[in-house]
Amino acid sequence: MPNYLVPETFSHYRDDWHFTPVVDTGHLVFLSGVTAAHPGREISKDPEQQFHDAFAKLKIYLTEAKLDYDNIVELTSFHVELKQHMDIFSAVKDVYIKAPYPAWTAIGVTDFIPENALVEMRAVACR
Repeated sequence: MPNYLVPETFSHYRDDWHFTPVVDTGHLVFLSGVTAAHPGREISKDPEQQFHDAFAKLKIYLTEAKLDYDNIVELTSFHVELKQHMDIFSAVKDVYIKAPYPAWTAIGVTDFIPENALVEMRAVACR
């Protein structure tokens, strides 16, 4: 039976949006809805800062499952203005995600629910 984990900081997601940020199956852990949005904080309009904030949130999700960035085996990132920000996003990603690199897919989209969000990530991690 999967373990449905919700970091305390983001406990409202279950009630407001009806999803679980972290689903732990024992071997694979699925992390969803990772933007730079944090309770009580506006999303930075600076792309580089926003991408760092998104990876900080991803770390909170990973920690909830007692994992780290090294456990990520697949990353999907969705981007507003993909080509405009890809170099910045890639550089920020490389601060957190080290070799051997996980599988990664980047997809361009038109917008996200959080105001000013430029990226949303989903990840699969492995124990």
